Amino acid sequence: MAASNFLIVMADQLTPFALGCYGHPLVRSPHIDALAAEGVVFDSAYCNSPLCTPGRYAFMTGRYVSRFGGYDNAAYLPSTLPTFAHYLRAMGYRTCLSGKMHFVGPDQLHGFEQRVTTDIYPADFGWVPDWRMPEQRIDLWYHNMSSVKQAGVAEITNQLAYDDEVGAQALRWLYDAARNGDGRPFCLVTSFIHPHDPYAARRQFWDLYEGEEIDLPRVARPAAEANDPHSLRLERAIAVDAAEVTEEDVRRARRAYYANVSYVDHWLGRLMQTLTDLGLRDDTVVVFLSDHGDMLGERGLWYKMSLYEWSVRIPLIVSAPQLFAARRVAAPASQVDVLPSLMALAAESGAGEMPEPVDPLDGVSLLPACRGEADQGRAVSEYLAEGAAAPLLMIRQGRFKYTCCPGDPEQLFDLEADPDELTNLAGDPGQAEVLADFRRQAGAHWDTEAVARAVLEDQARRRFINGALTRGQHTGWDYQPPRAAGDEYTRSHMELSDHDARSRFPPPPAFTPRWR
Repeated sequence: MAASNFLIVMADQLTPFALGCYGHPLVRSPHIDALAAEGVVFDSAYCNSPLCTPGRYAFMTGRYVSRFGGYDNAAYLPSTLPTFAHYLRAMGYRTCLSGKMHFVGPDQLHGFEQRVTTDIYPADFGWVPDWRMPEQRIDLWYHNMSSVKQAGVAEITNQLAYDDEVGAQALRWLYDAARNGDGRPFCLVTSFIHPHDPYAARRQFWDLYEGEEIDLPRVARPAAEANDPHSLRLERAIAVDAAEVTEEDVRRARRAYYANVSYVDHWLGRLMQTLTDLGLRDDTVVVFLSDHGDMLGERGLWYKMSLYEWSVRIPLIVSAPQLFAARRVAAPASQVDVLPSLMALAAESGAGEMPEPVDPLDGVSLLPACRGEADQGRAVSEYLAEGAAAPLLMIRQGRFKYTCCPGDPEQLFDLEADPDELTNLAGDPGQAEVLADFRRQAGAHWDTEAVARAVLEDQARRRFINGALTRGQHTGWDYQPPRAAGDEYTRSHMELSDHDARSRFPPPPAFTPRWR
């Protein structure tokens, strides 16, 4: 039996609440919805840290970021830490990355055999937050409200140029895998930056929502005295009050975000059609997910960094109709579960024995859930980056969700009865036993004082190194995709007819002229 191929499509800052298959009545996401209709949909999937780099590190490694220093968007990922790309290569897979993963440090592959694009974000230590000065904004790279105030139509942006390349290179790689394959199964990760802000969308996708009544946030911004401390910190971090945000601003920003969801959906459709055209669909497991969500004005907040549902929840869809019947899974899952799931799928589909993990994994295989055999799950999310000054932790188990941070009031929500997280049950005597169990889990998860010390020390170390490396001649770590132009397309050292035949898929009939 041939081992399954993997196509993993990752969106950036995509909340599941902005997808048709997760219940949004307006957003046009037909290809994502079709994938969900034939696949396994995880209705309570979470990122393991609501920020780009930490969330992706958890996704790649199967481990919580506090374990290895993956704290923020300038966090170094050690080359000694195995990723699923390493494990799959060890099992005989051909691995490729097209798009964003925001690796920081000189190793820009982390197990991928090929990488066909550079990254859109810097690979250096320039974006290190400073917990010593939690009130200080770093205007050079912190979010602000310009994305909301300037929302609208743009035919080209920095991000559109990038994602156009990401999609095109992924399609090209699939074609090359079909016509120049070496017999190994493949794992292709295609990672788009949309619908991440700025909220600027192409006219063809913006116009999909012409005449529609764009929905406003379900929960208004609380008064300061009724708000929680971390949300107040995030209000300062993203400078909410630096500009007056009108209802029209909110609707335009949400419309552009929805339009960019449709843009990502368009690329997923092209990728899926290409798998079909190449005869690869039946042999390919497709995984669709995001690195984190977007608050989109809920509670007056935007972007991510929050442990509320719009920020910390992600879509997670596994489509393998030849292996799993379509179903929805209510039990919590998270990004750290992807690595053990891929390894288990690879082993079961014929890739050989699954290697023993080098380090203990925090994730668990989702295959039992995909088969309808599991109804219990647990998800953990950590936040250790800008807008914080102490470790934040979220635990989701069953119907309850718990968050804690030194110096902040605990939060406990019953998400079945209260999906908008309006009623904090931490002070409810009737939930004392539930709260005590979550406190025990939090205490077992980490020592917050030790983690805080480690974060501060690591921030200081990276700030110093970055300052030194910016003096004198600068040598960047940003990835430069290799290209051998002398062996591309048609060159004089190639036998033209044979080369053209080898470049076709399906291959043409053999051509044997009389003079041979």
